[in-house]
Amino acid sequence: FRYAEIQDKICIALGTICAVVCGVIQPYIMILFGDVTGVVVDYASKLNTSLTENQTQIIEDELYSGVRKFAILVSILGIVMIVTTYLAGVFFSSSALRQIFHIRKLILKKTLNMDISWYDINKTGDFATTFTEHNNGSCFGLEISVSMHGVSSSFIWSSRPSFMEKIKLSTRFSQQELEAYGTAGAIAEEVISSVRTVVAFDGQKKEFERYEKHLETAKNNNIRKNLFAAISNGLIWFFVFASYALSFWYGVGLILEERDLPENEKVYTPANMVSVFFCTLIATWNFGTGAPYFEIFGTACGAAAKVFEILDTEPKINLHKNLGTKPKTIQGNISFKNVHFQYPSRPDVKILQDFNLDIKAGQTVALVGSSGCGKSTCIQLIQRFYDSISGTVTIDDNNIKDLNLTWLRNQIGVVGQEPALFAATIADNIRYGNLSATQADLEKAAKKANAHNFIKNLPRGYNTVIGERGAQLSGGQKQRIAIARALIREPKILLLDEATSALDTTSEAEVQAALDAVSGECTTIIVAHRLSTIRNANRIIVVFEGRVIEAGDHRELMEKKGAYYNLVVSQGLSETEEVTEEKEINGVCNVTTPNETAITEDFPDENNLNDTEESNRGSSIVSILKMNRPEWFYITVGCITSVITGAALPVYGLVFGDIIGVLSDANESYVRDQSNLFSLYFVIIGIITAVATFMQMYSFTIAGEKLTLRIRGKMFRAMLNQEMAWFDRKENGVGALCAKLSGETASVQG
Repeated sequence: FRYAEIQDKICIALGTICAVVCGVIQPYIMILFGDVTGVVVDYASKLNTSLTENQTQIIEDELYSGVRKFAILVSILGIVMIVTTYLAGVFFSSSALRQIFHIRKLILKKTLNMDISWYDINKTGDFATTFTEHNNGSCFGLEISVSMHGVSSSFIWSSRPSFMEKIKLSTRFSQQELEAYGTAGAIAEEVISSVRTVVAFDGQKKEFERYEKHLETAKNNNIRKNLFAAISNGLIWFFVFASYALSFWYGVGLILEERDLPENEKVYTPANMVSVFFCTLIATWNFGTGAPYFEIFGTACGAAAKVFEILDTEPKINLHKNLGTKPKTIQGNISFKNVHFQYPSRPDVKILQDFNLDIKAGQTVALVGSSGCGKSTCIQLIQRFYDSISGTVTIDDNNIKDLNLTWLRNQIGVVGQEPALFAATIADNIRYGNLSATQADLEKAAKKANAHNFIKNLPRGYNTVIGERGAQLSGGQKQRIAIARALIREPKILLLDEATSALDTTSEAEVQAALDAVSGECTTIIVAHRLSTIRNANRIIVVFEGRVIEAGDHRELMEKKGAYYNLVVSQGLSETEEVTEEKEINGVCNVTTPNETAITEDFPDENNLNDTEESNRGSSIVSILKMNRPEWFYITVGCITSVITGAALPVYGLVFGDIIGVLSDANESYVRDQSNLFSLYFVIIGIITAVATFMQMYSFTIAGEKLTLRIRGKMFRAMLNQEMAWFDRKENGVGALCAKLSGETASVQG
């Protein structure tokens, strides 16, 4: 209840009051039932004696009066129980659902607030699992826990040590199960988000086997968890019926010892025995029916552990603390002084070593070097995605650690090597750079990025939905929209990490000209492998193994004939080959403008996507059983043992009726023999019920887990075999498909 608000606590308090009232009524009804049973036994005993007609009428009137009183009181109490039980359920469910809704919002807010190093270590696919299986487990456990708290607390307390052990055991297995499902979810998210690459390399089978391997681990953990739960529940039912046997055997003995005493001296009567028995019955019944929920407590604890671990993690770089200074003006002077850095996920690999660099405001500085030398790391340190291990990064002589993080990032425009677009309209994607931008601002930024023309040629123009991660656009189109998004905020610092790498030669030249024009208005840092794009930079910095080894403009560095010269010479051949190859292609067909026209013609209309409705055809129980056909033996055993378990209480009722009838017999020896016999019957019923309960739970667990594994596997395989257009639909986003794999498939098992 750590995230319960005042409304939730009020609901819990009201629900507890209703549950207590309901809990008090139950044993009181049993006392009344004991009294009416005593009246019936007395009536039967007196009928065995010689009575006059008048005496017979009197005892019949006493019987009818007692039964009438019992019926009226029980009817009233029954209505009160119905109302209080309903209200308790409403209050507790409302509190639980409100809390889980609050927790889900906190999880999302917390994950978005985490520093980038946290994402380097944790798998993004785990988040969908956290929002479904982990969160549903904690929600169900929370709802059940508050529902049972008021009614069963006194009974549970006496058996707390054994319950705690069961909960600990369930928690351990649940954590292992959820960890395996989390890994499987991460694989599914990775594969679905890169499904085009997977299909292109015919990797569906390999990815399916990788996914299924972790599902198998989760299935085995859950079966082991339910094995112990089945043993526990079987033993519980045995002790329930054993307690019945002990109650009758001992109670009948006490009654027989006082049978010859006057009525006013008797302490142990059939009425008292029945009252005690049924109070024990209700307690053990709640114990037996409530036992499966202790497994849920364990599952909830395992799920909550992961959820609370995320919520309790304090990011090293906290965006929402709103700390730090906010300078009124910014010029854009950037300085790296003796910076050392390695990524938290790879602490043994040094990326920057004693890195020093000064960039003056308004300059265009290019960082070049081999892959892994630390160029992109500099870009990330300026955005303060990470903090340096030692040394300082300053902007206008202000340590970026002392600057307000939100303010800092609002001064920076970024275009990454891989454009990150969202499943929204083109206008929305550009506007994410500046939420207050007008339509005129959008078009102005798009024109600067050479994106306006192809956008206007799309069926819905700027209102075109581009699909998840911009799947409906070509690489060059996505990159130009990303550039427009960076330019629309008119940044003081512009960071370009291979910003033109996805463009063809013509578009690259046009966009580069636009970037050159904009770069005069701000400090620009370019990370580039194509050296042709950075020849006009004010300074070119050559980075090698995390250090600056050369600095100067293009002419100066070429004259030195050092590391930069060698890069230009080695890349000159590949650039020549690239131009020659492209000219040959252009000799056959024009691949620039017609390509964009083709995309325009084939672009799915948003209206058509909206017309596509998700199929929600319900599956009959027969269809599910057909999928579960390989486990027919376990299902058959489970059904048979379910019938046996269900018959236990009716058989108990018959035996109980016979015992009540025996108590009215005057033959003490006969009563003793029959009570011993019926007590033995209860023990036998307990043994049979215990075995049947174990077989029922374990058989259905195996059948259910194998069904879930089969459905998850078939669903994942079916997804990988879909055509690419299927993944472009709104309802088939990565998050939605991962949620279906983890949530809906588990619901089939129940």
